[in-house]
Amino acid sequence: MRKVVVLGATGSIGCQTLEVAARFPDKIRVVGLSAGSNISLVAEQTRQFGVRNVVLKDEKTAEEFRRFGFLDVEVLLGIDGLCRLASLSEADTVVNGLVGSLGLRPSLAALEAGKRLCLANKEALVMGGQLVLAAKKRGKGELVPIDSEHSALFQCLLAGGSRGVRRVFLTASGGPFLNWPKDEMLSAKPSDALKHPTWTMGKKITIDSATLFNKALEVIEAHFLFGLTPEQIEVVVHPQSIVHSLVEFADGSTMAQLGPPDMRIPIQYALSYPERWESPYGTFGPMSFGNLNFLPLDNEKFPSVKMAYRALQMGGTAPAVLAAADECAVGLYLEEKISFGEIFELVGEALEAHQPIESPTVEDIEGTERWARAFITDRVKVSV
Repeated sequence: MRKVVVLGATGSIGCQTLEVAARFPDKIRVVGLSAGSNISLVAEQTRQFGVRNVVLKDEKTAEEFRRFGFLDVEVLLGIDGLCRLASLSEADTVVNGLVGSLGLRPSLAALEAGKRLCLANKEALVMGGQLVLAAKKRGKGELVPIDSEHSALFQCLLAGGSRGVRRVFLTASGGPFLNWPKDEMLSAKPSDALKHPTWTMGKKITIDSATLFNKALEVIEAHFLFGLTPEQIEVVVHPQSIVHSLVEFADGSTMAQLGPPDMRIPIQYALSYPERWESPYGTFGPMSFGNLNFLPLDNEKFPSVKMAYRALQMGGTAPAVLAAADECAVGLYLEEKISFGEIFELVGEALEAHQPIESPTVEDIEGTERWARAFITDRVKVSV
């Protein structure tokens, strides 16, 4: 029986994790939840799964939650609450579905406490990759990726072995603007950017899929997760989102993991590993695939991926700048304070203006995040 904490329970990953949990009441028991502002939904989830530990954003949201009558539920607050929940003694598994840099400290706490960390929060590894790996080693925790691409690499490397890897290919759908002229894309509205052709996700990652900054972050994730050099990681466009990643080995063999674009599949695998549980999510065979197309990435149209390699080259806190600047710029874009094209411009400017700190602490990374956000907002103020 897996005893699971879900961080970000009311978001896309969190809701799908709980959907998986509901299918396997004999295999999964949910023991903790965290949420931001969607109090009515987390209250419903708390009641459905009989949860006794909940983390909320602040005292205001906690007061709203208490009005639902949960007298026997312990309510914790903020980042300290998230870290306590991630290291909860009665839990053995933590699903981190938080958005952005908020996910770093709880990831460290879970691994330090020896939990299985099922990680969907890209920023934790991107911003603090070395810290995450060190916490995993110290606490003897387990790190299983939820991202479909890294879940695919994880499975291919299990099958083929981690030695003798020539290179890996992260697939990108190309997002909603794959076939748009560059000039039109640069002025696209949020309503257009949120129309992802194959995946259903939260707003931030959907915009990242439109800019391909999600793929940029995934390049850095793959570097830390699998010990790959930047030269071993390539990005290829695959519009159908059926092949989630590929691994080419030294002998010329290539392994790929295929499946429908449904996040419940990698979520379930992260929870069930090394077992595979029956589910209805992947019930389609080769004849269902249709044509599988692969295209080179247009780095001029989507310069985001080049920035990932630049951040890895710079090292230290540079990846943290990339992640934080992107998160800030996406927020401004969704508020229609900047254009789609300015996301690329602002993140690139922040990255090049940064002086990386080598071997950063958590405090260094958090300071870098604040610097990147201030840099972006100051640039936007100047341009207004």
